[in-house]
Amino acid sequence: MKQYCIIALLCAIPFAGMSQRLSATIFAGTSNYQGDLQPRRFTFDQSHFAAGAGVLYELTEKLYARAGFTFGRLSGDDKKNNLNSTRNLNFTSSVLDIHLGAEYHLFSLYERSVTPYVFAGISYFHFNPKAIDSSGNKIALQPLSTEGQGFYLGRKMYHLNQLAIPFGGGLKMAINDKIRIGLELGLRKTFTDYIDDVSTTYADRDLLLANRGQLAVDLAFRGDELKTGLTYPAGGSQRGGSKFKDWYYFTGIQMSYLLGTGNAGRGGGNSKTGCPVKVY
Repeated sequence: MKQYCIIALLCAIPFAGMSQRLSATIFAGTSNYQGDLQPRRFTFDQSHFAAGAGVLYELTEKLYARAGFTFGRLSGDDKKNNLNSTRNLNFTSSVLDIHLGAEYHLFSLYERSVTPYVFAGISYFHFNPKAIDSSGNKIALQPLSTEGQGFYLGRKMYHLNQLAIPFGGGLKMAINDKIRIGLELGLRKTFTDYIDDVSTTYADRDLLLANRGQLAVDLAFRGDELKTGLTYPAGGSQRGGSKFKDWYYFTGIQMSYLLGTGNAGRGGGNSKTGCPVKVY
């Protein structure tokens, strides 16, 4: 985890010598995901606390460069949806998202006190799906190749570090000449279907047992734990849907503090709260 925080700090270095237009930001809110174990994109049913920090650099009165990191947790459980409850799978994963991008304000906060805004960029994120086994132990799922990754039908192991496209928007308010606060929704379009360790079809049980052991078989299909007489499905039976990739998102409050004087201090325009700035 330490190396990812170092990467986030390196992203901020280019802004460090530009403190006149630089703002420090903090974020607090919730994290959630959409995928095979959580079909709804927006829900608080399986959301978790998320927090982050970063920087904003003012390019113009409306356009900003932004960089930072957000840390949260993602989870999903078949018991909480009606699509495939007999599969009985669940997962939880921490996620560290490091992002770099641009933010555009519809109105200048040097002229108005409130503005809608949008942002987009690129993210580098780390995840690691885990499940609780029948003994109560938390088990990392990726090494178990629960869908036969690495030995079945040419399926490759998925990587725990991936790229995503972050985008979203919100509503931002200038509290005074230094502090701004906003309500933000940020989505992440990923290029993996394995945030939840579920994507395609079941691997052949005997091959999975021979290559990864009994624990992999136990966690690849958990319908037998429901005591309904269900047994491990035949190899090739549908386990997940690979047509759509997984998503995750952050919703919450972002606060920024201007480290320098910003545009107002350069004698240009109005203050962030809509008050004229005296030019000497």
